[in-house]
Amino acid sequence: MKTLIKNFLNQEEGASLVEYAILAALISVVAIGTIGDLGQKVEKAFGDIKDKFTTD
Repeated sequence: MKTLIKNFLNQEEGASLVEYAILAALISVVAIGTIGDLGQKVEKAFGDIKDKFTTD
């Protein structure tokens, strides 16, 4: 049983799949954060434009 576990832990073939999954998850988190921040800035910009038209 020890040998089986040791062989499983020493296999590097599956490691690349795990690394790609972690990389994809990190990219997703960064993209969601960036899109959320960009959305807030765009919303503020359009709000400022709307306020300029309605206050005159």
